[in-house]
Amino acid sequence: MSRLGDLGARLYRGEVGYDFIKKRMFWYALSILITITAIAGLGVRGLNMGIEFKGGAVFTTPKTSISVSEAQEHAEAASGHDAIVQQLGNGTLRIQVTELNTAQADKTQTQLAEDLNIPKEKINADLVGPSWGKQIANKAWTGLGIFMILVVIYLAIAFEWRMAVAALIALIHDLTITVGVYALVGFEVTPGTVIGLLTILGYSLYDTVVVFDSLKEGSKDITKQTRFTYSEVANRSINSTLVRSINTTVVALLPVAGLLFIGGGFLGAGMLNDISLSLFVGLAAGAYSSIFIATPLVADLKEREPQMKALKKRVLAKRAAAVAKGEAAESAHEGADGPGDAEPDDGEGPHDAPPAAAAAVAGPRSHGGRGRGRPSGKRR
Repeated sequence: MSRLGDLGARLYRGEVGYDFIKKRMFWYALSILITITAIAGLGVRGLNMGIEFKGGAVFTTPKTSISVSEAQEHAEAASGHDAIVQQLGNGTLRIQVTELNTAQADKTQTQLAEDLNIPKEKINADLVGPSWGKQIANKAWTGLGIFMILVVIYLAIAFEWRMAVAALIALIHDLTITVGVYALVGFEVTPGTVIGLLTILGYSLYDTVVVFDSLKEGSKDITKQTRFTYSEVANRSINSTLVRSINTTVVALLPVAGLLFIGGGFLGAGMLNDISLSLFVGLAAGAYSSIFIATPLVADLKEREPQMKALKKRVLAKRAAAVAKGEAAESAHEGADGPGDAEPDDGEGPHDAPPAAAAAVAGPRSHGGRGRGRPSGKRR
C-alpha cells in the first residue's frame, strides 16, 4: 500500500488526525482575512467586464506581421477607447474594443485597415450590444439564486438545516474569494467566467456533502453514548474523508492548471484565462471551505443544542471520573500497604497491583523499608 493510502486508512480508523474543530478559530480568522482582501479588491479595482457585458466590437484581421503592441496602439488611436489585442494560433489578430456603437465601429474598422495596411473587407467586424450582456448577467444571477435555493432545500431535507446554512455560507465564501481574485488580477470577465463560477459551486458542494454524509453516519444515535462529543465526531468525519477530498481536488486542479498556466500563460491562449482562473481558484477554495469552514460551522451550531450540551457534560464527567478512579485505585493500594497496616507482608502485594501502584510501593522500599512503607524495627 502506498504511503498516502496507508495514511488515508489510518485517518479513517482514527489512529491519526488533525484537530480541525479545536483550531477552527484560526481558520475562521484566515477566511475572514482572505474575504476582506477580496472584497477590498473588488471595491477598489472593480471587475474588468468583457465586451459581452459592456458592448463593443471585435475585429479579426487576416494573418499579419504586425505585433500585438503595435496593433493595440493603432486600435486605441482609431477608436479612442481601450483595446485588448490577442494573437491567435494562425497568426491572425483579435482586436476587442468596448463601448462602440455601429457608427463608431465602422469608423474604427476603416481606420484600422488603413493603419495596418490591410484591406477593409478582409477585417471581420462583430458588433455586440450592451443589452445582450445585461441579459446574460441577469440570467446568470437568476441561475445562481435558483441554485442556492435548491441547495439549501436539498441539504435541509437530506441532512438538517444547520448543514444547509453551513453549506450556503461556504458557497458564498468560495464565490466571494473567486470574484475578488478576478478583481485583483484584472482578468476579463466573460460568459466563460460565469460558467466557471457556476461549475465550481458544484465541486464545492460535492466535497461538503461527502463530509456531511460521513458526519451524519457517525453522529447517528450520538446521545446514546458517552465516548465522544459532537465536535469530536465531526472532527473524525473530516479526517476520515480528508485524503479523498485531497485526491479529488488535485485530480480536478491538474487539467485546470494546464489550461491556466500552459494554455493561457505559456502558449498565450488568453481566451482560456477567463474560465480557467475561475475554475482553479474556485476548486481550491471549495476544498478549503468544505474542510475548514462548513463542518466546523455545523459543529458550532450543533453544540448549542441542549442535548449536545448535556452530552458534552456527560462525556467530560465520565472522563474525569475515569481519571479520578485511576488515581483513587493507586491511592487505595498505597494506603493498604502504608503506615498503620497491621497485615503481614507476604511479598506479593506489589506484583498484584497496577504498574503505577507497584512503583509507588516499590519506591519507598528501596530505602531499607523506611519512609512510607511498613515500620521496620522497634519503636523507640
